[in-house]
Amino acid sequence: MARSGSVQAPLGASIPGSILSVPTTTVTSRHSALVRVTHWIITLCFLALLVSGIEIVISHPRFYWGETGNDLTPTLFKLPIPSSRALVPTGYGYVLPDQNGWSRYLHFQAAWIAVLTGMLYMVFGFLTGHFRKNLLPDKAELSWRGFSAAIATHLRFERPDEAGAGSYNVLQRLTYVFVIFVLFPLVIWTGLAMSPAFVSAVPATVTLLGGQQSARTIHFITATFIVLFIVVHLVEVLLSGVFNEMRSILTGWFAVKPEKTDAR
Repeated sequence: MARSGSVQAPLGASIPGSILSVPTTTVTSRHSALVRVTHWIITLCFLALLVSGIEIVISHPRFYWGETGNDLTPTLFKLPIPSSRALVPTGYGYVLPDQNGWSRYLHFQAAWIAVLTGMLYMVFGFLTGHFRKNLLPDKAELSWRGFSAAIATHLRFERPDEAGAGSYNVLQRLTYVFVIFVLFPLVIWTGLAMSPAFVSAVPATVTLLGGQQSARTIHFITATFIVLFIVVHLVEVLLSGVFNEMRSILTGWFAVKPEKTDAR
């Protein structure tokens, strides 16, 4: 469904070709209501998870592999930042204020809201065919020509034409599929693996990952990739037109680049 402007003239009057060649603005439907609502709920949850997650990491910016890890054991890697706990060896001569209490509470609450919202989105996606129609690339898109065209479009930050306004290109499709079906399930799994109550009920949650410290390390790395995805997503929104992109995710309508016509 699309809406477009038009140029009309009084009966018997002629319109110069230069006027007829001016393309009209076309607006097309892009996002369903449920996609928009779940997008903004998960966005708010992500902000809460990011802030609280940073505070949790600051309390112990050291990462290990296996079941156990503490201040006296070797690290897999560590972040070069000060800690909020005096016993954590960081090389700094001071500690930051300890915000571990409220940050953990907020992190867990936001995580469960995000999980429930994500489950609703997944059910909607499978029942309506949203994933199959809008996210899974077809064979033609997985060709070198499809990849090169998508890369060129991204490098030029072009707006999609009318044919492509309602869908994603192959790079966007593959990225969203990877984030939705790989990164999000992995960050949820590793998060549950750090919960003593959940692990006591389902021990395989953590044993398959190699231990609780392994789960914490994988959780941090996965969350970092999600943050990088969000940063790239925001940069593309800024460069491709903030107003148009925000309108599409708020109202569902997206202005497409009209095709230029030349009437003589």
